[in-house]
Amino acid sequence: MPLYRRQLLARSLGLATAPLLGAGLAGCATTPGWTTLLDGPGLKDLNDWSPLGQGRWKIVDGTLEGRGGTLGYLLTREAYADFELRCEFWADADCNSGLFLRCQDRAKVNADNAYEVNIFDKRPDPSYGTAAIVNVAKVAQPGPKAADRWNSFEVTARADRLVVVFNGQQTVDVRDARFRSGPIALQSAGGVIRFRRLQIRTL
Repeated sequence: MPLYRRQLLARSLGLATAPLLGAGLAGCATTPGWTTLLDGPGLKDLNDWSPLGQGRWKIVDGTLEGRGGTLGYLLTREAYADFELRCEFWADADCNSGLFLRCQDRAKVNADNAYEVNIFDKRPDPSYGTAAIVNVAKVAQPGPKAADRWNSFEVTARADRLVVVFNGQQTVDVRDARFRSGPIALQSAGGVIRFRRLQIRTL
């Protein structure tokens, strides 16, 4: 089967299309144009990430795990403006986590100064639950769920347009021009979250 057809099939199934490499952390090139920020098999330490808060992060069997009710983040050292991002994650039923894009303040990360692609099945307001962008773009109800399985995000940020694809299904396509560039942050705020791959390609 030609490569592009294999990629289309994988995308339709919600699978990542790039091969897993044992290359390590940030700065390791994978498929052309893509940079691996987290790579499960090669994940040894978190030296390429900046911690914030009291999050309890550790590496477990090649995955990055955040656990417990203490709020914490890991931030990329680089800032990103226009990009495509793909991520694989596992969440338990009580997980409160997310991907924060274009963070404006490295000392204070929240949904007011970044775009939060949410991972929170039990959010009290489900319209901004899993696969929504908090306070920017709601998801159709009943909202998608992530608990107790491996999932994928594909996120595109190009100028003021933000698109989120969760497990192969588009959940967000919105325009918002407040934040144009900044680091990416991973959140741990409750329950268990695991990340095993995070890749980015600048546009």
